[in-house]
Amino acid sequence: MKHSVIMDVDTGIDDAMAIMFAVKHPDIDVKAISCVCGNVSVDNVVKNTLKILDVLNAPTIPVAAGAVRPLIEEARSAAHVHGAGGLGDVNLPASSRQGQPIHAVEMMRHMLTESLTPITIVALAPMTNLALLLRTYPECAAKIERILFMGGSASVGNATAVAEFNVWHDPEAAHIVLNSGVPLTMYGLDVFNTVGLDAERVRVLAASDKHIAQVLGGLLSFQFPGEEEAQESSRRLIGDAGAVCALVAGDLMVRESFPVQVQLAQGANRGQTIVDRRVHIGEDTIHGTASAWPVVEVVLSADVDKVLELFFTTLGITTPGIKTLGAPAAGSTL
Repeated sequence: MKHSVIMDVDTGIDDAMAIMFAVKHPDIDVKAISCVCGNVSVDNVVKNTLKILDVLNAPTIPVAAGAVRPLIEEARSAAHVHGAGGLGDVNLPASSRQGQPIHAVEMMRHMLTESLTPITIVALAPMTNLALLLRTYPECAAKIERILFMGGSASVGNATAVAEFNVWHDPEAAHIVLNSGVPLTMYGLDVFNTVGLDAERVRVLAASDKHIAQVLGGLLSFQFPGEEEAQESSRRLIGDAGAVCALVAGDLMVRESFPVQVQLAQGANRGQTIVDRRVHIGEDTIHGTASAWPVVEVVLSADVDKVLELFFTTLGITTPGIKTLGAPAAGSTL
């Protein structure tokens, strides 16, 4: 099945890998890429995206800059995770490709309204652009097949103890998207944190004579300043690329539908995605204090070995001896 997609990214390290996979996979047709501030500034996001398209020798794909900050709060960079420019220690030449001279929201509107069939949006960043699209042009919702987003979590957080970065960076935007009525699939941080390989395999990639493998190895090699020793023994995650794998290989993921809501109040749990996994009626319903929450398809776990095999095979990279360091098997919940 061919998937026509618009990608919404804040291209740091894992968005770059997701773009690589999406462009190379034969069942994904990337119609456009919209950029938003998140991991790094939106200007760097555009530059990084164009550079990665060059690495892939990709056909012309429209790329446009969108929101420069969240809806309410100031932008908060994740450059400590992705490097100052967003691509870790990988230095790629400036691209001769040019971004579109229109705002990303306008580009998405044009793509959706002119398409004869609905388009899937793969959202790998704070959802500011999508919230602006759905609020400014609500008629576009009918042309969106589904929004598959990397964001939130059914358990652990990273920006805070309970909030994942993409949702935490702009909780109001995530709330708008979750409550938009568009079909949604959530690929959360808890699954994101399982799909990776060991450091030795990354060193093999970086030493390859194949350019795309070298770039991939360089992206996966980046270590947070001050935490190198701890990271040496940890999995190197393909991150957002796993979410794109879920689009074409849903059979490799365990998924269930649950009511989900975003916490907007100030405090320790701001930006948390609350996933209601109760099997019995609660006191909130009995006493009339519950409100209706949108039902979201939530990815709970992945067959890590097979997802990695799909990822590397799609990029044309031979990967003998992939080691996943005890990641959960498919069928387990997190």
